[in-house]
Amino acid sequence: MAGNERLGGVIEPSVNPAGSKPDSGRDYLAPSVFQPESVLREARRQKGLPSVPVPDVCLLDPDGDVVRYAKESGRGSRHPGWACYHTEMWVIESEGIEIGVVGMAVGAPFAVLVAEQLAVSGAKLTISVTSAGRIAPVAEPPYFVLIDRARRDEGTSDHYAPPAEWSRLDPTLLRRLEGAFDSLDEPVVTGSAWTTDAPYRETAQALRQAEEWGVLCVEMEAAALYAYASTRHRDVVCLAHITNTLAVEGDDFEKGTENGALEALALTSLAARALRSRSGA
Repeated sequence: MAGNERLGGVIEPSVNPAGSKPDSGRDYLAPSVFQPESVLREARRQKGLPSVPVPDVCLLDPDGDVVRYAKESGRGSRHPGWACYHTEMWVIESEGIEIGVVGMAVGAPFAVLVAEQLAVSGAKLTISVTSAGRIAPVAEPPYFVLIDRARRDEGTSDHYAPPAEWSRLDPTLLRRLEGAFDSLDEPVVTGSAWTTDAPYRETAQALRQAEEWGVLCVEMEAAALYAYASTRHRDVVCLAHITNTLAVEGDDFEKGTENGALEALALTSLAARALRSRSGA
């Protein structure tokens, strides 16, 4: 990113519509006593790790497919200074861009915890590529959705932003990503997602409601990541890999070669290059 410019998610103003969560009275600008820098400092001390910045570009890989590929292919190496208590980071190069990959951070709380730690460890751009279930049949899986807004049906976003129905990708980031993925074989469409904390409560009624919202897919991280990005002024982009139709039919969850790892790396490098070049960096 250029200079000190900070972009991130955008939160719609709280209009407290019927059925939305009431205002909690939280001070969303108040600093937290518990800070990611402090946790990582103690982890480095306990583990004897050096203070080594992470790559500028980092990838959240909830399914762990990219991490497994980095290990098994021999293309990746473990980052020597990533001090997170709960995860490992593997560094791999894609199209000339070094990417730090953190796997298995499933769900909104875990994803945001890791994103917070990535930012204070040196990451300038965090990209999430998560598996998701198709709601609107815009294409046959597998394909990707660049999430421009996410319905806040989880709890983590409530701790970062006032009540609202949606979290949004920063419009400047969205504009810079126009056409960035046109060279990929697998389609990338732009649209909205429903972020849930309870994947096994995706009832018929809930799915009908999601269709009324106009969402394309259901996943578990984007709304919280965009709320965090807005409040913390971080650059975060969320993509969903539509791999299933909620397992109501057979032959679901197919991601392609290397379980979609190569496509996720390609998406990440293309996004990073587009955001760098169009920011003037």
